[in-house]
Amino acid sequence: MRAVGRSVRTRLRDRVAASDPGLLRLTAGLRTVGAIALALAVLALAVGADVTHLVAGAMAAMVATFAIREKQPGRQAVTLALGLPVALASVSLSALLNSRVVVGDAFFVVLIFCAVYGRRFGDRGTALGLIGFQVYFISLFVGVKVSALPALWEAVAVAFACSAVVRFAVVPATPAGVLQRLRQAFRARLGQLVSAQIELLDAGPDEVGRALAHLRDGTARLHETALMIQSRLDEGTPDPATARLVQRRVADAEIAAERLGLLLLTARSAERADTLTLHLPGAPVPAVRRPSGSGEAGALLRRDLVALRALVMRPPAEARGTALSQLRNRLLGYRDEENLPEAPPAVQDAFRGVGETARAVMGLRTALDGPQDESDDTPATARSREELDAEDAAIEAEAAEPGAEEEEQTGLRRPTTRAAVQVAVGSSLAIVGGELLSSQRWYWAVLTCWIVFINTTSTGEILVKGYRRLLGTMLGVVAGIVLAGLVGNHTWTAFALVLLLVFAMFYSAPLSYTLMSFFVTAMLGLLYTLLHTYSLAVLVLRIEETALGAACGIIAAALVLPIHTDRRTNELLETVLERLTDVTEGAVDQLSGGYAADLLDKARDLDQALGDLRAATQPLTHPITPLRARRDSARYVVALLETCAYHARSLAATAELLPTHPSIAADPRLRGAVRRTVRNIGAISARVADEHAGTRVETGPSIASLLGHDTAGVPRYGRITGRVLRHLERLDEAVTGLARPLDVPVEAPGS
Repeated sequence: MRAVGRSVRTRLRDRVAASDPGLLRLTAGLRTVGAIALALAVLALAVGADVTHLVAGAMAAMVATFAIREKQPGRQAVTLALGLPVALASVSLSALLNSRVVVGDAFFVVLIFCAVYGRRFGDRGTALGLIGFQVYFISLFVGVKVSALPALWEAVAVAFACSAVVRFAVVPATPAGVLQRLRQAFRARLGQLVSAQIELLDAGPDEVGRALAHLRDGTARLHETALMIQSRLDEGTPDPATARLVQRRVADAEIAAERLGLLLLTARSAERADTLTLHLPGAPVPAVRRPSGSGEAGALLRRDLVALRALVMRPPAEARGTALSQLRNRLLGYRDEENLPEAPPAVQDAFRGVGETARAVMGLRTALDGPQDESDDTPATARSREELDAEDAAIEAEAAEPGAEEEEQTGLRRPTTRAAVQVAVGSSLAIVGGELLSSQRWYWAVLTCWIVFINTTSTGEILVKGYRRLLGTMLGVVAGIVLAGLVGNHTWTAFALVLLLVFAMFYSAPLSYTLMSFFVTAMLGLLYTLLHTYSLAVLVLRIEETALGAACGIIAAALVLPIHTDRRTNELLETVLERLTDVTEGAVDQLSGGYAADLLDKARDLDQALGDLRAATQPLTHPITPLRARRDSARYVVALLETCAYHARSLAATAELLPTHPSIAADPRLRGAVRRTVRNIGAISARVADEHAGTRVETGPSIASLLGHDTAGVPRYGRITGRVLRHLERLDEAVTGLARPLDVPVEAPGS
């Protein structure tokens, strides 16, 4: 029974870790709710504050908690300490200027400009600007007067103190702890991806489409977690060598698992599967060659996938023992040709993929959990372990090279300056329009205008965010009416529901902006009830002010220093193509016998650039867009770029193995074979930068055929692996495929 209970707890923990990597959403929700609850308790029991100051203290505690985004606890403490005088100054100026409409509105616009401009100074500048703006808004919300300032100062000070207590004592989160939880999430999502691969193997002809969709989702979720780990390695690891080792092992496991999915898809298909199928939602489902499980090889493959999932998911404390060692030894044995079962070539490739993934999992376990039990190693396992040890030694010996500094933009070209000017203009419009709608609630329009600019750049992004906020607000008004009717005059019941809604708001924020807006509006309905200002007219006015604020934000973004969606996506596309060239050239140069480069960092830069592009194309791919052809084209381009990135990462991972693996030797002929691909990437980039550029994409013989016979009579590509050639070939095909949706002419040889 104890073992069963432990198994249930383990599965539950893995599900939670996979759904909330690093428990970041849970931590944010618990911290905010804890800070609010503690502030309410102190203000009610120790201070005896009235309802107005309870509401102000609760909102200030929420702001003091969510505004700070720095990772190091020491830096968080400094920012929180600096935030208190900023908050006190903001609430004081609000009270002093409340009766002076013109001066107060002008100061509010200046405050908004400074708050947004402060983002150029990093996380601390962003946090202090956010605190200044939000506390000013709180003062307007509760209607603070000069005579009530001492009590409000006390409420704000208590709120900041409670936020500090909860952040550093009740719900602490160190960079090392967050990274450890992200590692658990990566392991859990890797196990889920293997489960999706088993589902694909088991799927009948009518079920392949659904299984393929699950495989795409699992691959994307694993990649998302890998990027989250990479972003926290510097703060969460004790030294650069450890950070680099973890980064390498996570990248190896991700690439091996994605490749295994592609090999399984090929084994199920009538022909070799296209990598694009794993990255393009709605891609045609390949024709199924045979029902799964037919024949002994199919049954063995399924058995080994189940064993691979066990190897991934078994907790470190349970990872020792003869049974697990036997599973590991069997899977690693597939790296040797003589251990492959009798099966068609595509199925044998899948077994090879299982062996390579098992090797990556063993390396991941060693990097994350320390040395593993070696007592039952077979020769194949011992050889894999020796390879991993050699790679670890090479990683520790590498010296980090300083990266190139980005050229800093100045003046109005700087994104923070441009955004500050846009928000100031939009807020001025919102103040004027809001005052016409209501002289008491005009600040809701300003708040919406402010929010739609946060973490957005182009006009299209602001339009989509404004639409989502308006939709969430309309739905939240309905919920607010229902909750206000249920609560009535029960103050502490209302506060309890506020805490639940706050937790839901922060837990859902990274998932759905519409859902977050819904919870915010429902919460405000309860706060209006507590302040005895609730009415249906007030909630309807909130919808009107929200719509007005969103419209003002869109107008300002479109007319004042506009960054159109096309321009934004083109700039990011150029960056992705530049990063793709860096990774490809660096990997091929190393595979050709050149100097070793920092390929892991180059690959991470490529992934980050691609993530920025994927986010910027959301206005083009949103379901409400009327331009269906443009939406499909944007999705196709992003999927092709994800395919290119996968093959470039795989080339980089293979190049990293070159110094330690005798089976992978440098081949100088690769430099010539990849030139066409690199030229084509440059041609596409030039066309994106200037639509009138006369560049063309060249097609021609396959990459393998570009490698001439060796003068010594060695087989054409006997000194490099077939895997390198396949990745180069698929990368070349994907780059050529980018030409059509981007309107780049394609030129066949001799034409």
